[in-house]
Amino acid sequence: MRGRRVLLLAPLALGLVTATAEARVVRLTIERRESVLGGRPFGLAGPYETLAGTVEFALDPGLRQNQAVVDLALAPRNERGEVVFTADVFMLKPVDLRRGNGRVYYEVPNRGGKGILRRLQFAESSLDPREARDFGDGWLMRQGFALVWMGWQWDVPEAPGVLRLHAPIATDAGKPITGLVRAVVIVDERKAEAPLSDQGHLAYPPVDPDGPDSRLYVRDHGLDPPRRLPRRSWRFIGSSKVALDGGFEPGRIYEVVYRSRDPRVVGCSLAATRDLVSFLRSEPGEGNPLAGVRLALGHGVSQSGRFLRHFLYQGFNEDEEGRRVFDGLLVEVAGAGRGSFNHRFAQASRDGHQHWNVLFPTDVFPFTDAAETDPETGETGGLLDRALATATVPRLFHVVTAYEYWNRAASLVHTEPTGVRDATIPDSSRIYFIASAQHGIGSMPPPGGGTSGNPGLHATNPNDFRPALRALVQALDSWVADGVEPPGSQYPLIADGTLAPPGKAGWPAVPGVRFPSVRNEPVRADRGPEWLRGVITIEPPTLGRVFPALVPCVDADGNDRAGIRLPEVAVALASETGWNWRHPRVGAPDALSPYVGSYLPFPWTRAGREATGDPRLSVEERYRSREEYLGRVAAAALELVRRRFLLAEDVPFVIERAAAHWDWRRANTRAGS
Repeated sequence: MRGRRVLLLAPLALGLVTATAEARVVRLTIERRESVLGGRPFGLAGPYETLAGTVEFALDPGLRQNQAVVDLALAPRNERGEVVFTADVFMLKPVDLRRGNGRVYYEVPNRGGKGILRRLQFAESSLDPREARDFGDGWLMRQGFALVWMGWQWDVPEAPGVLRLHAPIATDAGKPITGLVRAVVIVDERKAEAPLSDQGHLAYPPVDPDGPDSRLYVRDHGLDPPRRLPRRSWRFIGSSKVALDGGFEPGRIYEVVYRSRDPRVVGCSLAATRDLVSFLRSEPGEGNPLAGVRLALGHGVSQSGRFLRHFLYQGFNEDEEGRRVFDGLLVEVAGAGRGSFNHRFAQASRDGHQHWNVLFPTDVFPFTDAAETDPETGETGGLLDRALATATVPRLFHVVTAYEYWNRAASLVHTEPTGVRDATIPDSSRIYFIASAQHGIGSMPPPGGGTSGNPGLHATNPNDFRPALRALVQALDSWVADGVEPPGSQYPLIADGTLAPPGKAGWPAVPGVRFPSVRNEPVRADRGPEWLRGVITIEPPTLGRVFPALVPCVDADGNDRAGIRLPEVAVALASETGWNWRHPRVGAPDALSPYVGSYLPFPWTRAGREATGDPRLSVEERYRSREEYLGRVAAAALELVRRRFLLAEDVPFVIERAAAHWDWRRANTRAGS
């Protein structure tokens, strides 16, 4: 039996409550404990409280469950031979846990934030929720979930409320380790200098700015051969920026390669997530503020969804005692990717799109849950291989939008690597495609193309798919907690003609609109002979053949045929897409804009349609009145309730939003158009 651990829980009163545990959590210290909204009850769960503090971990590098953590054996150790580190933690829990539902809902923070309150409770975005608007309608809390977040990135931006993990630094027997780092720079306007990091994160600093490893490349497309720029034409600015004579040109892809030192053991984040969740659901002592919870559900959005795919692939759903960690996982808008979450000098913020953050180790084989074989290399594997070997497979939902097919290669989640046949999906998994939606929650009115909030050519897609997310969370919870089978998977298939290459997607000839032939296709990349142990020695990587990515086929209106078609798609006023071109003002107008889709409204009148030659029926040809339109929206919503893709309580939200959509369109349509 391993040594005992001490847990510290600081209540509002001075002093500490201690308990013991056998977990890898060494100490949980609650530094702030306060009532939520002055004790306002959330349904039968009653009042909630906020707990915020830090958690300390200890990892034994020799333990089988920890050996996947790259460079863990090179980190400093305590007298017990363990690697110790801390992370920030934040919880919302029923004051009386006996009134809760006995389940943890754990969100892997996206870049240190808290997203599920906005996505699942219709709340305002907040890093430190305190006001009523920060909790929305309290949907998860009314059900009695204990909500938990923990920092897992060491490099998140410095800001109040951002959650961080303080990762240890790997050394070579106490001597500094150096290695290659690559930064991608794409600017939307000419700039003399640019950051080495992504989206405001902390950068690895160059340690030999004038050394032979300091190189700057440029290319116009992600798969073009890179062209090296003369060393005299550029320079580092301090430890976190790079400058180029004449400035960086908008839309071009620049890659800065340099040598840095002191790599963080970023894979500690995977083990920490495992150990905190395991502790909260397994430790019976009073030092566990959630003692008594029975089940754990996990949710990751975009970057953090890729984190959960990586978590599963590397076997972290098995804890140090051999138990399953998460009973259910909802992986949202992650596409087919994993990420830079467990290698030397990894930059966890870097993702991968058709023309953004290109060629990072994000979209790498394997892509499917069940084992598949790469016909190029002969490699065989699946996302769930390690979980199957240890009997720790969770109930798993993959939720994707149209954007992920264009920019995140989502088709590879459910096709064979050749792109010729559909893949087999395990019984423990479901795949749900939100038709005609973009990567993030859409807003009404949609920002116009080329504006400060939208670098795309067209207005952004306004599809608000949060009601579908709530229904899917309820379905996952019922599957995990009560054994109720969820609805069948809903996604486009090669076999039925709803998934195809772009040229065969069936796009209508909308005047003035170019349908893309480009999309993000993951490429086989050689990162050097040490990549298998998590060390990159070739930057930029040497490229091989792409994995073919397919896209959803559309109907005569330009909306996706397959998947969960929410009422604003089934009863449409526009074509709503998962793609948008980059606006000419930001450069590379032949490439796709990251993160956003397009809003392409139907003509309002028949005369307007005929005048432009638009093949899509006008609004007045579809609906005789606002009342008829809203009646059809209501009918479509009720059908989704019947199919369990919409909650009955969310039907008014859907109808009210449809009414606002109609009114905005009517008010912003010129007579005769």
